Amino acid sequence: MPRAERSRIVSLAPSSTSILVALGARHQLVGVSKWCKFVAAVRGLPELGDCWSLDPESVMRLRPTLVIGSVPFKAETVSRLLEQPVNFLAQNPRSLADVYRDIRMLGALTGRAPAAEKLVRHMEQGFAAIARRAPRSRVRPRVYCEAWPHPRISSPPWVAELVEICGGRFVCRPGARVSDTEVARARPEVIALAWTATGDRARVDSALHNPHWSKIPAVRDHRVHVVRDELLNTPGPPLLRGAAELFRILHPQLAPRRRSGT
Repeated sequence: MPRAERSRIVSLAPSSTSILVALGARHQLVGVSKWCKFVAAVRGLPELGDCWSLDPESVMRLRPTLVIGSVPFKAETVSRLLEQPVNFLAQNPRSLADVYRDIRMLGALTGRAPAAEKLVRHMEQGFAAIARRAPRSRVRPRVYCEAWPHPRISSPPWVAELVEICGGRFVCRPGARVSDTEVARARPEVIALAWTATGDRARVDSALHNPHWSKIPAVRDHRVHVVRDELLNTPGPPLLRGAAELFRILHPQLAPRRRSGT
């Protein structure tokens, strides 16, 4: 593998893209997934597919020394990538500890190890500051976060950790397919919809008008909220903003008021 600072990286994972930009390694990126548009610093770079749907030849035309992929993936697509003469790194974080490990790994691969340690500390301190603001109570609001509606899939395990940090209790199995009945039985008091690859276009009425959920406290009290997809589904720096948004949703009386127009 070439010297870290001379790497030519294709990132097929929004999380890796956000981490590399935060580390100051933007100049090493030569291509990104089409799902990385929310990272303003990479706009203008060649856009590719992802580990589900991708033309390997379009990747190789960028002469990368490293391709970074993540789940979900299609076995056939990844197999075709592995046939190419290029290093391939697959990431599958599940927890915040995994996210920190990925940050350190990318820091080492790009010659930005000190920046990686700084970013990890920044995230840890940010989460700790949010946790200190959360009400100290044995009775925590029950929270259901959703990553996809059909089939219904709950948000990943790191989101469950964010809910705990914010003083809530994540209900249902994180990162798993769940049924309407399971959610109804859990009786969440707050529902956060962050549907993958939809930005802020998750539909509140899908919960409010679900006949199976009519007696759920969150539905009854109209505490169903949309959270931008990238804030909860990108296991990297965006999770700090995601935690702040969850805190605002769980504790509106404690969260700073938004400025008009933001």
